[in-house]
Amino acid sequence: MSQAAATSTVSTDPSRRARLAEFWYYFSENRGAVIGLVFFVFLVLLAVFAPWVAPHDPVAQYRDAVLVPPVWQEGGRAGFLLGTDAVGRDMLSRLIYGTRFSLFVGVIVTTLSLVGGIALGVIAGYFRGWVDTVIMRVMDIILAFPSLLLALVLVAVLGPGLVNAMIAIALVFQPHFVRLTRAAVMSEKTRDYVVAAKVAGAGHGRLMFKTILPNCMAPLIVQATLSFSSAILDAAALGFLGMGAQPPTPEWGTMLAEAREFISSHWWVVTLPGIAILITVLAINLMGDGLRDALDPKLKRS
Repeated sequence: MSQAAATSTVSTDPSRRARLAEFWYYFSENRGAVIGLVFFVFLVLLAVFAPWVAPHDPVAQYRDAVLVPPVWQEGGRAGFLLGTDAVGRDMLSRLIYGTRFSLFVGVIVTTLSLVGGIALGVIAGYFRGWVDTVIMRVMDIILAFPSLLLALVLVAVLGPGLVNAMIAIALVFQPHFVRLTRAAVMSEKTRDYVVAAKVAGAGHGRLMFKTILPNCMAPLIVQATLSFSSAILDAAALGFLGMGAQPPTPEWGTMLAEAREFISSHWWVVTLPGIAILITVLAINLMGDGLRDALDPKLKRS
């Protein structure tokens, strides 16, 4: 038995390595995707090591350094490289800690949407009939509302706060995963390998989640990447409207909301959080394009 296991391992590992090599080949052909991946890894490291990288406490107020400009501008100080805000908090430290909140929001929202969407989509696509009709009509109702408006209404009902904002955004993103999963399952369920598994006596649960679902994951991974960036944007929008993270939380959308009155007089207080959101979302979208190229055989370059 051990010899057979060893033979199986030897025969499986090369093919797995070959698939990974093929994936990286197509992914790395997209220069923008590689740049996005490098920047995303940098953001993850920045979020993990924020307490050691940030020069100041993000909520500490320095009353003798209110609205200090960046160090390269006249009046700037070396101790505050990107300046300070209206109550004397270091902008660089708040931006670094804001990376934590943004990535946390993206991970939680995407995970909730992905898990819930896959469960409902697999059930709808596999069983069809009235189950499919009920699930998809509910999803259509959710899609009928503008996503940010619906998230705003849900947060208003649940109460302002980062946790409630994440729940609301996850519910709003749910239909995209449900529809994508349903379509993939409907396409796969009539294939020969599924019929063979059914004839062999596999139950509904095994057929849905162990036989069919693994072959539907490629488009879901791409959608999850794009939803990750959308979640960051929506969380920042809710924070800007006062319905997301609450002050003094160093979240980029909340920082923008606090700095609105200084948009024409102290540019760095408003511009820097906006640039952070822009670059982060752009990097994740570029990475999503690379994943689409690498995972979708129709888009693979010859």
